[in-house]
Amino acid sequence: MDEKQHSALEGLEERKIKEIEHSRVRRKILQGSERHADTSRADEADDLERLIRDKEAFKKHFANIKFYSITELSENYQLDWMRSRCTPGAAVLDFACGNGENGIFAAQCGATVMGIDISPEGVENANQNATEAGVREHCGFEVMDGENMSFADDTFDLGVEYGALHHVDLPAALSELARVLKPGAEMICVEAMRHNPLIHAYRKRTPHLRTEWEVDHILGVESLDLMRQYFGRVEVKFFHLAALAAVPFRRTFLFRPLRAVLNQIDKLLLSNQFIGKYGWIMVITIADPIKNRPAT
Repeated sequence: MDEKQHSALEGLEERKIKEIEHSRVRRKILQGSERHADTSRADEADDLERLIRDKEAFKKHFANIKFYSITELSENYQLDWMRSRCTPGAAVLDFACGNGENGIFAAQCGATVMGIDISPEGVENANQNATEAGVREHCGFEVMDGENMSFADDTFDLGVEYGALHHVDLPAALSELARVLKPGAEMICVEAMRHNPLIHAYRKRTPHLRTEWEVDHILGVESLDLMRQYFGRVEVKFFHLAALAAVPFRRTFLFRPLRAVLNQIDKLLLSNQFIGKYGWIMVITIADPIKNRPAT
């Protein structure tokens, strides 16, 4: 860790230090995109060896990645959102960037990107991945605490994050996001939900995959009300309930047709707001940050 990174992390609370240590283990195992590196591929030929540095450790610490084999609908929704907005001239914040896949995609769409993460290993991976993708000139990543960002007010036109808001103190992070995003800015947030008892029971049974803080702070639909205190517009779409039944078949010829059928069922089921909260993932658009919000 260089002097600048060390300075950015001085005085952190214990919960954040635990997040850094947890991330360090994961980022040293996997350089690439977490949600695109299914455990079913870990034994395949050499195409993943550059990105997965320890296949046995990968199987242990990324055992839940198999579930991302069914996230086609939410992934496409997010990517379409980014393609339509991350155009040349747009300044994009990749919040809690991890290994940088969202920021790199935004840069490939033409935007200028700055990503931040509390993990030095994640930031190192992200910058290396940006270089390899040929976008490093307009896509950079820095070690920074998302609850205390060093950016000036009204810096970014757009924001993007994936699975990060349950790692942070949500009011503190939302306050900072509302500060650094420009008036009228938009941000897309992809988050797991806590309402499904079977999904949450799996989280409780696999403590090595996540921190204690993370498990206790998975978002729920009530989190949307908190977001409305910081942003004038908050919209949500729910994804992935029936489609989870396809996961055990992901290495068989049945997987794609089964997933397609279950995706159609999910489109019907999860359009209902009551049923929707029992899905796995929600994609939230927050927009129109509220400036000069009274202190509470």
